[in-house]
Amino acid sequence: MTKVLVGLSGGVDSSVCALILKEQGYEVEGATMAIWGDRDIKTSLNPERKKGCFGPDEKEDIEEARKIAQKLDIPYHVIDCQKEYEEIVLKYFKSEYLKGSTPNPCIRCNSLIKFGVLPRIAKNSGIEFDKFATGHYARIEKENDRYVIKRGLAHNKDQSYFLYRLTQEQLKDIILPLGNYTKDEIREIAKRHGLEVAQKPDSQDFYGGDYNELLDVKEKEGNIVDTKGNILGVHKGIWNYTIGQRKGLKISASEPLYVLSLNKERNEVVVGFLDETFKKSLIAGDLNYVSYPDTEDEFRAFAKFRSTQMPQKVTVRKINRDKIEIIFDEYQKSIALGQSAVVYDSEERVILGGIIESTK
Repeated sequence: MTKVLVGLSGGVDSSVCALILKEQGYEVEGATMAIWGDRDIKTSLNPERKKGCFGPDEKEDIEEARKIAQKLDIPYHVIDCQKEYEEIVLKYFKSEYLKGSTPNPCIRCNSLIKFGVLPRIAKNSGIEFDKFATGHYARIEKENDRYVIKRGLAHNKDQSYFLYRLTQEQLKDIILPLGNYTKDEIREIAKRHGLEVAQKPDSQDFYGGDYNELLDVKEKEGNIVDTKGNILGVHKGIWNYTIGQRKGLKISASEPLYVLSLNKERNEVVVGFLDETFKKSLIAGDLNYVSYPDTEDEFRAFAKFRSTQMPQKVTVRKINRDKIEIIFDEYQKSIALGQSAVVYDSEERVILGGIIESTK
């Protein structure tokens, strides 16, 4: 019998993932990665803050996951990944924000921690399993001796964007049973089996509190300027702003202003009007080729540069093996440097993805 270790988060998706696999005849065990530790971030305990994947309520999630494992009658483990998470995710998060980029810690966490460190530590601790599974809404299939990632059938919940950095070595041992379901169907399955987490809200972000709590830096006052360099206001740190941000600028203008770019060297936040937020193309590097080992020098495809975005029609031009230009058929708004661009084919396979380096 195939043994599967399921990454349990304490939420409905991973819980039903374990349930489905058990009903399909797999020998299932559950594991939760502990990453918060004994951090003392007082303001993050604000009752108004949103639920995040990383936060002080981790103990509650672990207890929720433990109850689920008991309900499903499967062994359960808590895997300490705090040190690795600190080095791989949090240091990257802080470094990117402080240099004016917009990081995507969830993508980094998936490839290096959730599908990397967690199963590795689990195996090293003596837990035996053949496959690793999670509650992501995406599909993994084998085609022509290569594992491919496809969008989840429920496009409004598709999470393939977050998985594009997974390697062939990782994909061969991963099961994603929720890729063929809608969120409503998953909640209904949980409800039918009496799982208390059936209506538990989804985590909204990587971290539900104020990002300054994680950055732990002193204020660094600078200017908010327009594209001509005119000073319009003052900021207290470029890391407090994101590309496309409209609210919280505290600047009066004839029409709404948006954050266009963050200049670390000049310590400036550059703002402009809506029409200035649109871009025609981007350059992405640090590529990971997923469903295909290589591509043509130029090809038509679809691409996303935000997880919630529907794939847009594009032309992809290969600059070299590790860098591409993506030209959109229609101008796109507020593309943030440091985020990921993920390219899909017409069959919804992830062709490749990379980190956005520049736009024009």
